[in-house]
Amino acid sequence: MHRAPLPEHLTKGSFSLRASDKAGVSRTRTEAKDLATVSRGIRMYLGSEAAGAAALRAYTELDDASVLSFGSAARIMQAALPAWLEDDWRIHVARRRGFSMPRRANVVGHLLTLLPDEVVEYDGVRLTSPARTWLDLASILSLDELVVAGDSLVCWHGPDFPRPRDPLCTVDELRAMVRRHPGVRGVRTARASLELIRVGADSQPETRMRLTLVRAGLPEPVLNHMVLGAYGNPVLWPDAAYPEQRVAVQYEGAHHNASDQYLSDIRRADTTTECGWIEVRVSKFDLAGGRPAVVGKVRGALESRGWRAK
Repeated sequence: MHRAPLPEHLTKGSFSLRASDKAGVSRTRTEAKDLATVSRGIRMYLGSEAAGAAALRAYTELDDASVLSFGSAARIMQAALPAWLEDDWRIHVARRRGFSMPRRANVVGHLLTLLPDEVVEYDGVRLTSPARTWLDLASILSLDELVVAGDSLVCWHGPDFPRPRDPLCTVDELRAMVRRHPGVRGVRTARASLELIRVGADSQPETRMRLTLVRAGLPEPVLNHMVLGAYGNPVLWPDAAYPEQRVAVQYEGAHHNASDQYLSDIRRADTTTECGWIEVRVSKFDLAGGRPAVVGKVRGALESRGWRAK
């Protein structure tokens, strides 16, 4: 039996029956075997390879009040989350207080006090704003996990960096969000986190490395520091830097095992030496355990340049 083709936009992600009605698709067509029933009133074309916002689009098409929140919103905006939350397959949907609680299969419903500017649209999906999402996460994340998430949202690299990056929100916006909702769950964790969030960390390990060094009594490293060459041009961009001692700390993730990256790392190390700096290379193993090896590595480099603990 010949099936009428679906409008193209319905094949690129999940869609609600409300959306298919608007597109003129019959209810009989929405029961065809080339569509999967994801949840009540939600379909997905079986040939679709949609992910991210497109895969969750239907959950905000169901009505004008529903928005993605918590981990679902954070994943869409690519905020850094702990593994246990990344692996949470449930979909978090919120409505403003006064509406009914979202209830459906595979959905965690929330009722939130949402002001108009705390809901944004991203790639056709409504979700809580970056600052509001971070505040909501404060009710379920540990202090360090929330600092990691916050660092990822406020991360900024200027045009002189190899990979410029704009922040999803600012630290001031996070502070304003906390002041706006003084009684929300997790607000104490949020307030403590604000004192630890910094601009410039590219990854979870970089944030955890900084926190480890500071808690071990070492000076706080500078993020977003550029080392200038002989002609005043930027030549090095350390993950963390101690400019006074000229110590550059570089976190080496898994991508550094690639052959091209390995050669780039060698050139970087040579440039570091030419500029009179010391390079400390750190791996995930240096961050592990009760007494992380990164502390000894960085302390040794600082002391070799005359730093002494007070």
